[in-house]
Amino acid sequence: MTIDPGPYLFWITSRAAGFAALVLASLAVSLGLLMSTKLIKGRTTELRTAHDTLALSTIVAIVVHGVSLLGDSYVHYSIADIAIPFLAGYKTFWTSLGIVSGWGLALLGLSYDARRWIGAVRWRKLHRFTALVWLAGLVHALGEGTDAGQAWFLGMIALVAIPALALLVTRLARSAGAEIPRGGASPAPELQISRSNPSGPALTTGVVPIPASPPQH
Repeated sequence: MTIDPGPYLFWITSRAAGFAALVLASLAVSLGLLMSTKLIKGRTTELRTAHDTLALSTIVAIVVHGVSLLGDSYVHYSIADIAIPFLAGYKTFWTSLGIVSGWGLALLGLSYDARRWIGAVRWRKLHRFTALVWLAGLVHALGEGTDAGQAWFLGMIALVAIPALALLVTRLARSAGAEIPRGGASPAPELQISRSNPSGPALTTGVVPIPASPPQH
């Protein structure tokens, strides 16, 4: 018995691209967290190149995943259905979660090239949301994915998602530990006067010492 794949071609393509996008995004998140936690040192250039390649590949897979659904004869999606949350009639919540995740991963991935306009500090803060939209994509796949109940699917996702989750927990734990000062609550900031500056006192702001003008007589 031969089955004609023609009627299912778009669905199969979207299904494969969605799975690829989730794997690639998980690997990209893992590499990003490895760099931010500094668990691997001395290979910054190689890790950054691999991270950027995985991020761009994720965006391509997301586009193929969404656009392929336009040709599927079962869901009958329009461009608005795959681009705007809460418009699709098929599994609206899970589909909308995937749309939000897809847009988030695409915009945050492309934002690297806009750092000069965004600002490095602001870009780093913005880039932290990558883990959140990646988690949204993971939940989307588990909630709507055709293969979500299959052992092979869960096993493959676990291989890439569990390390990323472990690194994310490590990153959050380190951030929380860095924000809690030793000995309890943080003392109120005080102005410290430097005795080594003969031209006058210096006010220590915590970032850069700002020389104060000497007293006028």
